[in-house]
Amino acid sequence: MLPKNRPPTHPGEVLVVEFLEPLGMTQAALAERLGVPVQSVNQLARGRRAITARTALMLADVFGTTPQFWMNLQHNFALWHARKELAQTRSS
Repeated sequence: MLPKNRPPTHPGEVLVVEFLEPLGMTQAALAERLGVPVQSVNQLARGRRAITARTALMLADVFGTTPQFWMNLQHNFALWHARKELAQTRSS
């Protein structure tokens, strides 16, 4: 069940706090390993971009996780925000 009052952590924050910082990896280094522009990684890290299936596959490869790990983070984040928006629309 999704938390009701506190939004789930954005996958970009998990990326930074749980992976990049402990490994001492910069966003630029990750972007190079993924073969994407550094702006894409930065937007993800700042919570301004969502994890796509393609990104989930690439992150899983780099960090030894599963793509489902990344997709579940994104899914929970998106569902929580959609639920809040729907509740606000219905109460208006």
